[in-house]
Amino acid sequence: MPQLGETVAEGTVTNWYKQVGDAVQADEALFDVETDKVSTEIPSPIAGVLAEVLVPAGQTVKVGTRLAVVRGTGEQAAPAAPQPATQTPPPMPAVAIANAPASPRSDGQKLSPVVRRLLAENGLDAADIRGTGRDGRVTRDDVLQHLEQRPQAATPAPSPTSIAQPAPAAGTGEMVVQLNNIRRKTGAAMARAWASVPHVLQAVEANYSRIEAARREKGASWQTREGYELTYLPFLAWAVCQALTRYDQLNARIDGDNLIVSRRVQLGIAVDLNHDGLVVPVIRDAQDRTVPALAREIRRIAIGARTNRLKPDDFSQATYTISNSGVFGTLITAPIVNPPQVGILSTDGVRKRPIVIESPEGDSIAIRPVGVLAQSFDHRAVDGAYSAAFLRELKRIIETRSWMDDLV
Repeated sequence: MPQLGETVAEGTVTNWYKQVGDAVQADEALFDVETDKVSTEIPSPIAGVLAEVLVPAGQTVKVGTRLAVVRGTGEQAAPAAPQPATQTPPPMPAVAIANAPASPRSDGQKLSPVVRRLLAENGLDAADIRGTGRDGRVTRDDVLQHLEQRPQAATPAPSPTSIAQPAPAAGTGEMVVQLNNIRRKTGAAMARAWASVPHVLQAVEANYSRIEAARREKGASWQTREGYELTYLPFLAWAVCQALTRYDQLNARIDGDNLIVSRRVQLGIAVDLNHDGLVVPVIRDAQDRTVPALAREIRRIAIGARTNRLKPDDFSQATYTISNSGVFGTLITAPIVNPPQVGILSTDGVRKRPIVIESPEGDSIAIRPVGVLAQSFDHRAVDGAYSAAFLRELKRIIETRSWMDDLV
């Protein structure tokens, strides 16, 4: 079991692409692993034949556990030995075998484990469901909506002796949905963080007029050249990196009774997996990147996370995190610090609001795009004054920088 992130201690084998006796090419996908941080394909390190599978799909094991044996070309096979007890999963109860639906067709789609489980448990094909996720991907909500809309008579009643019951008796309007591995482990990690970190939340409002002016002026040419919209996030990410260089005790991690301050900003960007979970890939040395470079990197890691194309190293060693709930129009969000980091920023929705404009001629009221920046921090690392000073600097950069020059 590979080490998929610095804080990951175990992983779940979710799928084997080969069977014992199959030929395997070097760097060919051999199996899938899911952790609380990533779901990824693991390639074979060598070419040869898959001689043994020691851990079946569905089993969770510690990092470093031996999963399989691939014998290289020309390598002499060892004498036959009894298969380990974990080679074959325990048989399902007879009633479950009798009622088990066929594996769902995905028509080439990359479906999440929870979607595959729902499709299998309800005898559905992904091809029959309209996907609303990225690139038409079928999401959990799509499957649930499809189940709600189909006639009740078409929904098989759950067996009273069945272990898992995806749907209750007709007419209750409820459904039991098992949490996928990412949700379970993320939830457990956040519960530990909430219990162990002395959280404090602070927030400021920022006037986005200068960023909005740059987006209006350069947005169309950016869309034409790059093929996607220029959002607020890369501007905010750049501002966060610059503010962290001045208030670097927030760009740090707790290590026992010590605060380890980093001179490099390894910026985590929270990415929603089409409502099937959350992961935080990392932009390396974000403090040295321009706004356009950050925009391109944010898009790369977001697409990579949602299509399972990122590598384990893409999720490790973050020193500070941004959670961008603003795309959904939120007012203010209190994010949970992810230890050993000591700070996390929520960038919430930007709305036009009346604000007071101060000038030598007097005060006036004007309509401006305004958003809330909310930071949760670990009170062991810094106090409220330090965090507030960071937010003040972040606000100053957003409101006063000539952002048009950053898009030349």
